[in-house]
Amino acid sequence: MKKMLAILVLCLACSGAFAQTAPQSMGGNPQRMAQMAQQLQSRFANANTTQDGKLTRQQAAAGMPMVARYFDQIDTQKAGFVTLPQIEAFMQERAAAH
Repeated sequence: MKKMLAILVLCLACSGAFAQTAPQSMGGNPQRMAQMAQQLQSRFANANTTQDGKLTRQQAAAGMPMVARYFDQIDTQKAGFVTLPQIEAFMQERAAAH
């Protein structure tokens, strides 16, 4: 549960949506975790202007700048786009490394 919370916090921090709303401690509040997950999904959906479930580098740059910054590392298949599960996996790997 704590690991998932850390991942969601990192994802939201990377997307920029979380910068002003992050409390010092979130505990294990399921409502807050669900809200953070929804914010991440919403940011992804807003950035995904073609609504195909894939962010191109340009879409990421316009809507999720931190994803754009790490685009090449997230796009492990070198497909030219990233998906929400790929972003989440990248954030999980980063959280585990720290």
